[in-house]
Amino acid sequence: MGLEIAEVERALLTLDPEARAEVIRRGLRSLDEGYAAPEGTVAADEWRDELKRRADDVVEGRVELGTFAATKAEFERRHPRTAE
Repeated sequence: MGLEIAEVERALLTLDPEARAEVIRRGLRSLDEGYAAPEGTVAADEWRDELKRRADDVVEGRVELGTFAATKAEFERRHPRTAE
């Protein structure tokens, strides 16, 4: 039988941060290999390309994700609730 998740996690956490990030990048990329949209769905190529570009930016470290609280605060600042 293959490695258990806990074993892989323990081994991953022994690596330095750069090596750990590379292993995670490779794992994420492996999830995309051979992916095909379910039959009968319509996904615009442009939208799929944009999503891939954004995901790659995150995975490659070109952008930094904010915290949920910061993102929520920014959203609420840009989109204040209107009184009903």
